[in-house]
Amino acid sequence: MKIGYIRVSTEEQNTARQEVLLRELGVDEVFIDKASGKNADRPELTRMMNYVRRGDTVIVESISRFARNTRDLLDLVERLTEKQVEFVSRKEAIDTTTPTGKFMLTVFAAVAELEREYILQRQREGIAIAKEQGKYTGRKPRPLPDNFERVVAHWRAGEITAAEAMRQTGLKANTFYRRCCQTSLALKRIKSI
Repeated sequence: MKIGYIRVSTEEQNTARQEVLLRELGVDEVFIDKASGKNADRPELTRMMNYVRRGDTVIVESISRFARNTRDLLDLVERLTEKQVEFVSRKEAIDTTTPTGKFMLTVFAAVAELEREYILQRQREGIAIAKEQGKYTGRKPRPLPDNFERVVAHWRAGEITAAEAMRQTGLKANTFYRRCCQTSLALKRIKSI
């Protein structure tokens, strides 16, 4: 059975181009993730990896759609190989049924990781230049919910758990604790004046 895997980075991006290509290749089943490639938690990839069986072939448009980096790619292909499932990447013309395909997989994975590192390096350099010119200030913090101070006071008094405080404020754990620390530091500065 031919199994297709498609990934786009955001919900807004369109999967049509990849879907057309996989349909033309005669794929029987398609799994689609809408998540950043750097995200390890891709539910459809996990579903696909559990779904594939001996003799299946996983087909992707390119290795950058399938794996986060070289290590991730080689790990995924190794898991497929253990299940006796083949891997084909259309863009790079990689086919793990051949020794050349296995070799090319390793080479192209390294190139893809190198390109990602170049992109990140250029991004860091651009941000540094923008900061020097005063054009980059970073992401603006979201405003705190109206009930934040009251809920945090109840939490600090031991009247509610942190989980309940997060539920009431609608904040995730890292944001909740960071904003609590920022608030307490600000109060200490005010008291010292």
